[in-house]
Amino acid sequence: MKRFIETLKNIWTIEDLRVRIINTLGLLLIYRLGSYVVLPGIDSVALQEANAGNTGGIAGLLDLFAGGAFSRASIFALGIMPYISASIVVQLLGIAIPYFQKLQKEGESGRRRINQITRMLTIAIVGAQAPGYIASQVPVMTAAGGMVRPDTFFWWISTVIILITGTMFVMWLGERITEKGLGNGISLIIMIGIIANLPFAFVAEFASRIKGGGMVILLVELVLLLMVIIVTILLVQGTRRVPVQFAKRVVGSKQYGGVRQYIPLKVNAAGVMPIIFAQAIMFIPITLASFASTDSLTGITAVLSDYTGFWYNLIFALMIIAFTYFYTAVTVNPKQMADDMKKNGGFIPGVKPGKKTVDFLDTILSRITLPGSIFLAIVAILPAFASKFGVNGQFAQFYGGTSLLIMVGVILDTLQQVESHLLMRHYDGLMKSGKIKGRSSINMAG
Repeated sequence: MKRFIETLKNIWTIEDLRVRIINTLGLLLIYRLGSYVVLPGIDSVALQEANAGNTGGIAGLLDLFAGGAFSRASIFALGIMPYISASIVVQLLGIAIPYFQKLQKEGESGRRRINQITRMLTIAIVGAQAPGYIASQVPVMTAAGGMVRPDTFFWWISTVIILITGTMFVMWLGERITEKGLGNGISLIIMIGIIANLPFAFVAEFASRIKGGGMVILLVELVLLLMVIIVTILLVQGTRRVPVQFAKRVVGSKQYGGVRQYIPLKVNAAGVMPIIFAQAIMFIPITLASFASTDSLTGITAVLSDYTGFWYNLIFALMIIAFTYFYTAVTVNPKQMADDMKKNGGFIPGVKPGKKTVDFLDTILSRITLPGSIFLAIVAILPAFASKFGVNGQFAQFYGGTSLLIMVGVILDTLQQVESHLLMRHYDGLMKSGKIKGRSSINMAG
């Protein structure tokens, strides 16, 4: 406890770190306050009455990511997910289209151009989603005949513009947090929205167990939840160490090398990106459903909108596995690693330098990525199993799944940044070992 208090004092002593923490908290507070600002012309009480009991499925997940802004018809109702969807498209185009590949190699100027394209695509996506959101989630009247919102052409146009502006403002907040705050802004915005729902979810589960006399069951649920959190942390931080032998070199009168070091290859090198991208794509059915006019399309989207259903979870799990391999290939370059080892006089014992080393590293990555991606997929679909065993729908979302992975990944990444600030200024870190493994933030093209 004494060490913890001392560490907090050290954090507050470092001016740059203190300013970054204050900036981060202030910008997140603005986001949370904005999530309670209801769109003009909407009666929030009537809206709550109209949508009573309609908080499950994909709409419930969207509301979780938006921190409740989705169900409240806030100016931030569509949240940051359209920006993530735009980033998915742009990053995939970077693989398939030479123009985007060229931009990726142009350094800062190329990055700025990619950011501009991502923002423009975000506006287009929100412009397409906003009318569907209004039509499906904000009815004109309640079942009892109460007015929820106007239904004029001017109101529709102004509301769509406000929703576009709200998403762009949230994106801007995320960029400012990344630039002037602590941690990855987009990641923190998603995480703070998820955490905001945690107390309500726990209270709802606690109330249901009290009413049903199931306190022992609640205790078992909490123990299992703790175990899931531990497994998730191990999944995020797990590594496979590859030995690298450095040959002896004599420069002048000094001798270098002759030692063995290790390359830590992460079991989950892609972090939480695969689950974020897969989840963003799984949100598409509810957008299509809002425009659906045929029974067949409605039937398909109905199946894919049930997050506890078999087909939803099967597709979700397969997409996570695929995206894990994709992002590992993008973020980890075996050829670059082999070249760096060769330049520094290093080699893997028993493996020839050059192509043999590249093939060896690629094989190791493929082998450790498979179990890592499968465990990631299993943790992601745990909420469906929790719901089937009677856990409250809201609380089940924290029983593994996207919510838990994002919270663990972002918290570890933010703590790693705090640790770096402390160690850089010769203070003791947050942990006795002085090492917190992060790199799980949601790094978007912005």
